Amino acid sequence: MRSVWKLGAGETPSGQEHRSALSNEAQASADQGRRQVVGAGGLMAAGWLAPLRVRAAPASGEPIRFGQTVALTGPLAELGQAMHAGAKVGVATVNARGGVHGRPLTLVTLDDAYDTAKSQANVRQLLGEEGCLGLFGCMGTPMIEAMLPQLKGSDVACFAPLTGALSTRPKDVRNVLPVRASYPEEVERLVQHLATLGLRRIALVTQENAFGQEVAQAADAALSRHGLGVAARAGVKSDASNAAQAAGQIIEASPEAVLLGLAGKPTVGFVKAFRAVRRGTPLYALSVLGSAATLSALGDDAAGIAVAQVVPLPTSANIKVCREFMQAWQAAGSTLAPSHLALEGYIDALVLAEVLRRCPATVTRASFLQTAWSLRSFDVGGFEVGFDAPGKGASRFVDLTLIGRDGRFIH
Repeated sequence: MRSVWKLGAGETPSGQEHRSALSNEAQASADQGRRQVVGAGGLMAAGWLAPLRVRAAPASGEPIRFGQTVALTGPLAELGQAMHAGAKVGVATVNARGGVHGRPLTLVTLDDAYDTAKSQANVRQLLGEEGCLGLFGCMGTPMIEAMLPQLKGSDVACFAPLTGALSTRPKDVRNVLPVRASYPEEVERLVQHLATLGLRRIALVTQENAFGQEVAQAADAALSRHGLGVAARAGVKSDASNAAQAAGQIIEASPEAVLLGLAGKPTVGFVKAFRAVRRGTPLYALSVLGSAATLSALGDDAAGIAVAQVVPLPTSANIKVCREFMQAWQAAGSTLAPSHLALEGYIDALVLAEVLRRCPATVTRASFLQTAWSLRSFDVGGFEVGFDAPGKGASRFVDLTLIGRDGRFIH
């Protein structure tokens, strides 16, 4: 599947306690790190975030093309669809304001169904097309890992890949430019919160794959830094076939809280089996838990789960980029619900456009990379980003949200 986008287009018994704690930490969280959400009154750079009703002359020059391979079908299609939909809205917003140097931004998208072989074939096809400046919004840890040999030593940018894995962010590859915070940064924020609550008996449940291994390593390190240990640990297979058994292992240890390094089907299998016996134990998860499909499958069992997020709550009225996103999303008439992933795609598109705006009018792959590394501080409507070293994301923002009884995220 190929698409080209230009202009157009309630809580558990313990839930109330950690909801209150999340609220109390909101201000402190905003002050952490160099790149965090700032007030809506922050400086807007170059007018990119002017109200949507203010229109520039339509972009009419030669398109600036970026390629994307992403899961629009397959087991993680909902994640890919949400991020892609948000990026589409971001691209349309940029083009409605005149594009970049009068040229429309174009995203050429191929579906890889979350299959590594298909993704690599897509990359070869995209980069073989005349005028493809680089890659944008490619999805999945296995896919980005497989791209690295091809990218290393080249001038092809892989901009804003949808993964937080450190394995996709080697320090010796300057053309992989992640925007989102890493999985270890998400884990650190969750563990910091557990330490703030004074919880000591922490159980760790991770997926039996590379993602789960990285989360486990990050959790062990973060728990150690905060003087905590692992009371029990269990692994869940990617097909969730042993989810009930893993839940039994954790239940037997009677933990005060459970840290989840799971995504998709394993999340549903474990949480349902665990909640059937222990409804009052707080559960903490990474951002990958938050897809609409997972929340729908969990039903009432989702209520009270605390989830780390790498962008603000999309409906945050006090953050300008969120207000603008919601306005643009509604104007686009998307059939998907506005989500953190959609907002992430939207922000990524605006950051991409800002790098291009700072490039020479005749942009090349080499000048794009050079300009991206000069973007040290850019305020995307209250969300600050900047590239300073290979291996690090342009954003260090990690927020904590709670799933309410209606399945919606709240602070």
